[in-house]
Amino acid sequence: MAAASTHTATFTNPPSSSFISTPSQKSALFPISKFTLPFSHKFGKPSLRIITSSLPKPSAASSSTIAQTVITSPETNFSSRFAPDEPRKGADILVEALERQGVTDVFAYPGGASMEIHQALTRSNIIRNVLPRHEQGGIFAAEGYARSSGKPGICIATSGPGATNLVSGLADALLDSVPLVAITGQVPRRMIGTDAFQETPIVEVTRSITKHNYLVLDVDDIPRIVREAFLLATSGRPGPVLIDVPKDIQQQLAVPNWNQPIKLPGYMSRLPKEPSEVHLEQIVRLISESKKPVLYVGGGCLNSSEELRKFVELTGIPVASTLMGLGSFPGTDELSLQMLGMHGTVYANYAVDKSDLLLAFGVRFDDRVTGKLEAFASRAKIVHIDIDSAEIGKNKQPHVSVCADVKLALKGINRILGGKDAKGRFDFSAWREELDEQKVKYPLSFKTFEEAIPPQYAIQVLDELTNGEAIISTGVGQHQMWAAQFYKYRRPRQWLTSGGLGAMGFGLPAAIGAAVANPDAIIVDIDGDGSFIMNVQELATIKVEKLPIKILLLNNQHLGMVMQWEDRFYKANRAHTYLGDPSRESEIFPNMLKFAEACGIPGAQVTRKADLRAAIQTMLDTPGPYLLDVIVPHQEHVLPMIPSGGAFKDVITEGDGRTQY
Repeated sequence: MAAASTHTATFTNPPSSSFISTPSQKSALFPISKFTLPFSHKFGKPSLRIITSSLPKPSAASSSTIAQTVITSPETNFSSRFAPDEPRKGADILVEALERQGVTDVFAYPGGASMEIHQALTRSNIIRNVLPRHEQGGIFAAEGYARSSGKPGICIATSGPGATNLVSGLADALLDSVPLVAITGQVPRRMIGTDAFQETPIVEVTRSITKHNYLVLDVDDIPRIVREAFLLATSGRPGPVLIDVPKDIQQQLAVPNWNQPIKLPGYMSRLPKEPSEVHLEQIVRLISESKKPVLYVGGGCLNSSEELRKFVELTGIPVASTLMGLGSFPGTDELSLQMLGMHGTVYANYAVDKSDLLLAFGVRFDDRVTGKLEAFASRAKIVHIDIDSAEIGKNKQPHVSVCADVKLALKGINRILGGKDAKGRFDFSAWREELDEQKVKYPLSFKTFEEAIPPQYAIQVLDELTNGEAIISTGVGQHQMWAAQFYKYRRPRQWLTSGGLGAMGFGLPAAIGAAVANPDAIIVDIDGDGSFIMNVQELATIKVEKLPIKILLLNNQHLGMVMQWEDRFYKANRAHTYLGDPSRESEIFPNMLKFAEACGIPGAQVTRKADLRAAIQTMLDTPGPYLLDVIVPHQEHVLPMIPSGGAFKDVITEGDGRTQY
């Protein structure tokens, strides 16, 4: 049996009570002071458990549900290293369950309660463990793996502090809809609720920041739970699932049954169906009636890039992207308006403000996009397509809504358009000319600081020298926004950033995950000095794993984004945003190259604009990892900027830290 907890606050398809397995009649139930979760009263030495493989045939009523879960069925040609009836530890069952899901890489940091899992990993010939130097580094790396590949990322940590170190990553994955499976060790079942050494009720701690989580209380349940976890993490709106495995379960001997059916009827019944043809026809009619339509696309379109490009080709509608949606439509295309929102382009925000039809695909009307909700797209009819029904109407009420996979919806719309000579049917040339005027009038630009290096220029040069082909990860802050603005993303999953949570320290470990998932790609972590130092220990992982990650460090000695707000709204009063040494302000502190040197990673520092291009080229040409410390002026601001809660009319396009406000 397994005790399960369900997150329903932001997830559209809360599972039914069938998620919670009922204990067998042989099990004794009694209250637990901290967990209040039932478990089997089977303690003592590891025992042999023989699990029968004779299962009842599915009824006709349940056959459709089982058919929908085929994506997680074990591969029929999987070759186990164990004989079919050979007993093995629960930890070995867990590792083989991961293998059967196609897992080849995990990011796992060992501890007392997860040692058995790590021992089992050493017996696997399929799974490689990339050892992070901190559990947060491990889960951010798993996110980088998932974001760059589209496959679920796997991280493993021990109980107590190991598990709690995963919290930021779980919250980040939930907000950005990233498929993750996090596995934690737990103290033995008999010690749960006793304040045992390194015990935390991680199921309770993470209940509201996971799509679903499990406390495994019967070794028999491991095959089913792992299959369910992968289905939950990757279906519907993706998200993180946590599996908490007590140590005695890991040590218990059993013969697994790999054919257990998935028990998620409530969840499966709530998954969105194919979009209605009537709704899609209605959307096409609204497009034909509009004069100034604009696409507002988000992270929900990352798997629908091909369909999105086809739709734009058929209609000629310009495209504005959220931070999460960058790359779903090529930033180099003439119909791209690039990013909208607080630090989006003037012309993207202008387009939304003046539009008469807003096609919101795979987005959630986040506050950093909308600003003042009443003023956002106030002239437009709104069409909202999203896989999560909880997002539809949550912040902005649409005129037409479709709860469905954007990919299926776009395929349907394109099919309708394809039969109606769409290219000759729509003429938005006057609207596009109006927006082109805005592009000329308000281009993304930056000022010079004599010989100093404008941070935006550094990213422009990187874009040129990599032909826009690199996978970019970032931390959080000014450098993140400049990387979103000045690197032109040409394809999905090229842009890895912590969007909803805004977790500093994300960039370096995310680059590790991307490098593991994409061994032949150019991986660049564009980072800030504040974010970089939060997970600087992962330099050791990069070196040991021989990952060719390039780090473009935009070092302004400050917590830049907070400092920008200080300049704008707090009369430039510095409230602990200076990250250097106050007694030696003329020197760069700390010396970032020493961190790299300590891990055997080459690097260089560049301070003059004239030297920048050659320095970046050297970074790209050097085999293996490299750190380029680019010293940039702290006075620079991220512009444009719409103040929090403001509207398009409040947009700021001028000024920096050299001006008093």
